[in-house]
Amino acid sequence: MPARILDGKAIADELLAEVRGRVAARTGAGKMAPGLAVVLVGENAASQIYVRNKRRTTDVVGMRAFAHDLPATVAEAQLLARIDELNADPAVNGILVQLPLPKQIRIERVIERIDPRKDVDGFHPYNIGRLALKVPTLRPCTPYGCMRLLAATGEDLVGKHAVVIGQSNIVGRPMALELLMARCTVTVCHSATRDLPGIVRQGDIVVAAVGKANFVQGDWIKPGAIVIDVGINRDPGGKLCGDVDFQAAKERAAWITPVPGGVGPMTIATLLANTLRATELQETGEE
Repeated sequence: MPARILDGKAIADELLAEVRGRVAARTGAGKMAPGLAVVLVGENAASQIYVRNKRRTTDVVGMRAFAHDLPATVAEAQLLARIDELNADPAVNGILVQLPLPKQIRIERVIERIDPRKDVDGFHPYNIGRLALKVPTLRPCTPYGCMRLLAATGEDLVGKHAVVIGQSNIVGRPMALELLMARCTVTVCHSATRDLPGIVRQGDIVVAAVGKANFVQGDWIKPGAIVIDVGINRDPGGKLCGDVDFQAAKERAAWITPVPGGVGPMTIATLLANTLRATELQETGEE
């Protein structure tokens, strides 16, 4: 039987409806709507699309969106100064700096400059550290979205062998921490992994985040596995595709995410859920 499709758009819409309702309750009680500042550096076409979608969805849930578009030639010091301004602005509850950044800017310095209480991407070492200690506050959006997709299957994750392909700071590493927190047994694979197909075939859960079109072959997938495809690529014909050979993998998996329409919508939804949570934490002074 072909895999059941994990409809990320439908699940994201449910989360966004929940966020929208809570924002409406806040504003109805006389509180300020959460404010999200999105910083875009340069004119990367993909980044512009992502940012446009984030700003539009921010409006849809009743939050305030603050646009900060800077030229690709901006100096690192200027970007850091802008972040300092946003950190100090009480109207801004969440700060997102869209990646990638131009070569003259060190990503680590930018991430660490954001106030961890406003780090709605969840990349600050403080927030990653809390995730590692199993006391998460603001969780990295894409892995957190993947966990909500896994929850939507209704399957008990405890004790399952999860294989994460990719070890980036944005997806692979925090994804492994999320799965560990769910009490999975976790294997993280990377470019030096030996017998990658053999390891993937052991996975009850496979999370592909390698950034290569159709890299994971269908016969790598264990029958009955849950497949979460984080990749967004274009095949030789220019069509959007993931890191997993979807057509072949769906014949073996029990559940699978499509590309597009799987993980992508969840990332934006969890970003706004993080923005609301950041707002609430700032009001209460909780860590």
